[in-house]
Amino acid sequence: MNNEKETIDWERLKKALLVETDRGFQNIQGKQYIFNDFLSISLSQPPIILQAYQNQFQELSKKFASYPEMTREERQSLLEITQDFLNKMQSFSTKEQEQNIPEAHPLEITAKIQKNNYNFPQKYTNNLELQQPLKDVKGIGIKNSDRLATLRLYTVRELLYYYPRDHIDYARQVNIRDLEPGETVTIIGKVKRFNCFSSPKNKKLTILELTLTDATGKIKISRFFAGPRFSNKGWQMMQKKFYPVGATVAASGLVKENKYGKNLDNPEIEVLDSEGGQIESMKIGRLVPVYPLTDGVGADIVRRAIFTVLPTAEKLSDTLPENFLHQYQLIDLKNAIKNIHFPIDRDCLAAARRRLVFDEFFYLQLGLLKRRQLQKKTETAISLPVTGKLINKFYELLPFQLTNAQKRVANEILSDLQKPEPMKRLVQGDVGAGKTVVAVVAMLAAIQVGYQAALMAPTEVLAEQHYRKLVSWFNLLHLPVELLTGSTKVAKRREIHAQLETGELPVLVGTHALIQDAVNFHKLGLVVIDEQHRFGVQQRAKLQQKGESPHFLAMTATPIPRTLALTLHGDLDVSQIDELPPGRQPIQTTTLTGRQRKKAYDLIRREIVQGRQVYVVLPLVEESEKLDVKSAVEEHQKLAEKVFPEFQIGLLHGRMSSAEKDQAISTFRDNKTQILVSTTVVEVGVDVPNATVMLIENAERFGLSQLHQLRGRVGRGVHKSYCLLMRGAGSTDAVERLQVLEQSQDGFFIAEMDMRLRGPGQVLGTKQSGLPDFALASLVEDQEVLELARGAAFRVMEKDESLNSWPLLRKELEWRYQKMMGGSILN
Repeated sequence: MNNEKETIDWERLKKALLVETDRGFQNIQGKQYIFNDFLSISLSQPPIILQAYQNQFQELSKKFASYPEMTREERQSLLEITQDFLNKMQSFSTKEQEQNIPEAHPLEITAKIQKNNYNFPQKYTNNLELQQPLKDVKGIGIKNSDRLATLRLYTVRELLYYYPRDHIDYARQVNIRDLEPGETVTIIGKVKRFNCFSSPKNKKLTILELTLTDATGKIKISRFFAGPRFSNKGWQMMQKKFYPVGATVAASGLVKENKYGKNLDNPEIEVLDSEGGQIESMKIGRLVPVYPLTDGVGADIVRRAIFTVLPTAEKLSDTLPENFLHQYQLIDLKNAIKNIHFPIDRDCLAAARRRLVFDEFFYLQLGLLKRRQLQKKTETAISLPVTGKLINKFYELLPFQLTNAQKRVANEILSDLQKPEPMKRLVQGDVGAGKTVVAVVAMLAAIQVGYQAALMAPTEVLAEQHYRKLVSWFNLLHLPVELLTGSTKVAKRREIHAQLETGELPVLVGTHALIQDAVNFHKLGLVVIDEQHRFGVQQRAKLQQKGESPHFLAMTATPIPRTLALTLHGDLDVSQIDELPPGRQPIQTTTLTGRQRKKAYDLIRREIVQGRQVYVVLPLVEESEKLDVKSAVEEHQKLAEKVFPEFQIGLLHGRMSSAEKDQAISTFRDNKTQILVSTTVVEVGVDVPNATVMLIENAERFGLSQLHQLRGRVGRGVHKSYCLLMRGAGSTDAVERLQVLEQSQDGFFIAEMDMRLRGPGQVLGTKQSGLPDFALASLVEDQEVLELARGAAFRVMEKDESLNSWPLLRKELEWRYQKMMGGSILN
């Protein structure tokens, strides 16, 4: 077989799996190959478009090579995994092919659109205004406008900007003889026989049957109508008038096959004026839009309403500068709107989508840059000196040299602090890259001229970890540091409040407790927020408001893919600590199944005997949500009593009190317990260099970025470390995801893959992250367009940051932030 395949015959492979299953996994002999040889050869090399999944293809190929030696159960399991894998790869392949369709030049697309000219039926060429309420639109009316209002659609313009989430392709017209199961097509034929009747088994179900013929064959198609009004004899007789014998009809739908032959699955049907008549339909013989819906709003209501107002797209003013259309190869706005709803063909759909995705990204980035510009104009901050006794002394006391990356980022921060406007910077760095040291340099720059610094972390465990680290350094500098969390006693809390207000306390570390009304700083000069995406926008702002335009520094050990960083933090300067301290060894990462558990336990025992320590992490504290996951409490008991009775085993989970957590962590840190069984509270804030094994149960339940964070708890000392990913049975995508961790130690690559596999929201792990909801744009699929749009936004701001040169563009920006994004960014 050719090493570089263009495509794979997915249906042939799936049919082979089906036949082998039906024959009882006997490794049947085909016309040319034995079953396992056929699968092994077919999967040995992925098609060119799926080269990224080469390892998974080759792994399955190897397994099929050893298929004859497998038990019946092993064969059955392999076929199930392969079936899931093929379905997923076929889906990926289709998407990739659609995205890689060579795009026609915008001028060609525009010419094609003008040639087709849409030919709207006379009743749709109305004289509507963009701001006209939908209730006043003939063809929509009050009843349907009330339904559309549940989708927050009130005006013609808002309806035009209500983009479809997908399209069904009914554009392909075929002869009846050429119908193939699984294809979505349109056929045209004459009505030979008509029948409409109530089901004998369910009187409320009406079945409409048509037998259609063309020059190549005949087919019986059926439509089903549920409800008493369709069971009415009068309604059924009316259908006979709609579809008289001899009438020419077009029918579109998915081809299926059963024991009675081929049919169309609940097709859309429309009578044509003549046999060669043009199909003028919202649904038949074209790419049909599929819209996001809600209860009480049917697909046809939205489709018909948009088709009604679509000619009004001609009144849309193109807000982008004309040279942008040529420079970035974009079609004009009115044709983009028309073709995102009812595209002439796939080329026009791709061009329309590209233009509208560009607009979404462009106005988002322009808004972020505009906000940054407004902040610079309206906010002034104290310019901080970048040298001084405290900073110099700190460098002298450090028992290690800063890496080049740390020095570079520290210099970027110090450069910001000298400016008269507040610093707004995000520092990204992998687990163990040394972000806190860099933050301390910024804190000292503020403290040495009489200002205070606050560090807020999302969890008590992480806040306590920062506090301990800062105390170890600041004690040497004779500077007090305090910790304020929900667990802080009332008397201590009052003492901290008093010291803050007098300025006696220069540094405060804490959780959300820092933003309480009772917390007042004397002179807050620097705010540091760790893992800021885990806080709400208002929470972050509330801490900053406790000072007069303090400098702002965000830190994250959660690597954020560039597209996500540009979207979330487009108004921040981003620094990256992309170098680990010397001496760090890569962590050997292995995925294991239940059958290999003994291998994991043997490694754990061997490491502990050599004086090392081990984490065992589980996803939940108690069994819940019907997930087949062991609880940490049960696992602790099992390991202590049955597996490792000779070792001391600790327990850590989120429902323990702060004091209990402290006790569990300190006992483990002092090597009084050799194994710590924990939930994900161990993800951040626990630093035990002697720990060398991280065993993660049910690893498929975690995202890649979270697994990478957990893995970062080991490999912090001089000894070789291991991460064991124990996965549950039967999850094909889990195999693919976990292989990313086996093959890479790069947090940013892992985060990028995590985003591709699970989506941006899952990577961030919170709905509070401030990630905008895009109508069309995808941070995974549209990275190239995002980069172009960001560059365009920069050029606009460089030329005229007031936007007065482009009044239409400025007006559009304001409209989008008010109507489409709630005004959250510009406010």
